[in-house]
Amino acid sequence: MRLRNLKDKDVWLDNCSYLIKKPEEYKGNWHKVFGNDGPIYLEIGMGKGDFIYEMAQIYPYINFVGIEKYSNVLARAVKKYPLELPNLKIINMDALKLQEVFDQEIATIYLNFSDPWPKERTKERRLTSERFLRIYDAIFLGEKRIVMKTDNLKLFASSLISLSNYGYVFKNVNLDLNNSDIFNVLTEYERKFVAKKIKINYLEAIK
Repeated sequence: MRLRNLKDKDVWLDNCSYLIKKPEEYKGNWHKVFGNDGPIYLEIGMGKGDFIYEMAQIYPYINFVGIEKYSNVLARAVKKYPLELPNLKIINMDALKLQEVFDQEIATIYLNFSDPWPKERTKERRLTSERFLRIYDAIFLGEKRIVMKTDNLKLFASSLISLSNYGYVFKNVNLDLNNSDIFNVLTEYERKFVAKKIKINYLEAIK
């Protein structure tokens, strides 16, 4: 989801009060960052922030952390949502470095419209590949819970297989999320898909 460079990107990021600039310093102590013992939910690839910002408003007793690899995308999220929420923090980082930042602290991981990496040679880059599931093992606290949404059927099928092979069981699987009774907070991209009547695939897996 690369976008044209935001000219004032650095200004928005430098002045964002809820952006954690040195997240590795808080490894194992994220409850101190939030000032409470509430559960911590993580969105990997938060994009422009629609999903996580709304979730933080709906669930003030849950702490949310959003990570985004691309600083230009993250800056657009900050520009769109400049108001700080007490239960929301964001980080500019690659998911491959999650173990450097968290240590058995995460209750739920959200994967919303992740890059499908469709080619066989790039399948290990998928956020539901065994490579990433091993990383998640180190940051989960207690029961592991992954919630995923995607419009890409091949990625969805691959994820079902990968998660199942890794020991996850499915609490919920749906091939048409927006015509179901599952509570759903939409991302920016998802709104475009819904407008085009593109079906959204959804799963909730636990281990």
